Amino acid sequence: MIFVTDLVMIVAALLVAQHTRFGEVAGPVVAGPLQVSYAVAGLVIELVWIAALSATESRSKRVLGAGLEEYRKVITSTFATFGLIAVVSYLFQFQFSRFYFVFALPTGLVLLLAGRLAWRTVLSSMRSQGRAMLGAIIVGDQDEVEHTLQDLRRHPEAGYKAVGVNIIGPVQERPDSDPLLETLPRIPWAEIPRIAGDTRLSSVMIAGTLPRRDIRQLAWDLENSAVELILVSRLTDVAGPRTHTSPVDGLPMVHVDLPQYSGANIVAKRAMDIVFSTAALLVLLPLLIIVALAIKVDDRGPIIFKQERIGQNGKPFTIHKFRTMAVDAETRMADLIARNDGRALLFKLQDDPRVTRIGEALRKYSIDELPQFWDVLVGSMSVVGPRPQVAREVEQYEKHAHRRLLTKPGITGLWQVSGRSTLSEEESVRLDLRYVENWSVSGDIVLILKTIRAVLRPQGAY
Repeated sequence: MIFVTDLVMIVAALLVAQHTRFGEVAGPVVAGPLQVSYAVAGLVIELVWIAALSATESRSKRVLGAGLEEYRKVITSTFATFGLIAVVSYLFQFQFSRFYFVFALPTGLVLLLAGRLAWRTVLSSMRSQGRAMLGAIIVGDQDEVEHTLQDLRRHPEAGYKAVGVNIIGPVQERPDSDPLLETLPRIPWAEIPRIAGDTRLSSVMIAGTLPRRDIRQLAWDLENSAVELILVSRLTDVAGPRTHTSPVDGLPMVHVDLPQYSGANIVAKRAMDIVFSTAALLVLLPLLIIVALAIKVDDRGPIIFKQERIGQNGKPFTIHKFRTMAVDAETRMADLIARNDGRALLFKLQDDPRVTRIGEALRKYSIDELPQFWDVLVGSMSVVGPRPQVAREVEQYEKHAHRRLLTKPGITGLWQVSGRSTLSEEESVRLDLRYVENWSVSGDIVLILKTIRAVLRPQGAY
């Protein structure tokens, strides 16, 4: 279906380009040594474009459904197609209309990405229901197998579902063992190649440490089958772009780029913050005025809530939000923390009695966060980053959690699109650290788009 959609989108883009430029679908003849109409030239471009999408494996099951790789391959294929057409046109003196080229490329790219996004939405919905999954056998010691099972459940969009396990070493009966481990069939090592032809099996995942000779033999045994061999990385929370494989004289090495918090990327991030926050404040100005009036009419209290938060490198700053709580909310904090078993870290009550009537709606759709675009504009915050926290929460950080302060806090982040207030303290810290370790400008753009979707379909906001 993705192949058919790609085909339709490309045809639509080329037809629209021809009609917009020439006022008719067929178009005139392309100037050059051969008498070729734009209809025929469009057919050639379409075939080259489709071939490029196939050559880059943009429809491979490895990239469908999750991550940025699918979109990157579509973009690469599109520019490669038009680059090739431009070179051939120059060499053989074909003179295409510049408008045709300039219009067809971005139109086709947007349509292709829109089609991929639509099918990804469908696929993600199916996978969240346990459908359209790829069966996998998980191989490793008990701890690694359990961690992999939990990761696969946590990320159904990856598309893999465990259909069996092979436990290396002793199996311990523990009260905290993954319940799924008990229900999955145990596959003997020698039986894995034999069942590779099972239509339910798509991959064998090696979780943890396994001798090289065993991995090599398993790869040989799985040759000529439809099953792929996957080595589950032990580089926890390290994003793909930071890893590079470099075999040197038969010695396979994986290089990991260390996080960088200075240089060109920081400049680009700051430029994006300025542009995005300025545009957001201008576009949202009418809404900001309406919300401000509603808050003032509700209880005659202050419109903006100001609070000191801890920013980059532990430097305090003042955050600005629409006030959603009663005027005496801060004075009632100590009593509520006591009701929360004394835990101040990520303190947030689901049924907080201090929230006003209008404050409930503002929080549900994250409208109370909008004044923070001013904090982004002046440089205290970033559009995307770790959750901004108060001093009492920072004081309870474990040592590793202080790495959250290496970047500016953000209006949104991984925590915003992964459950928000339903997340545990441990999971919230892990997501913030994952962002700090792997942030990128392209990743920030994706998180902004995911945030818009999360705001329109609010879950876990209170």
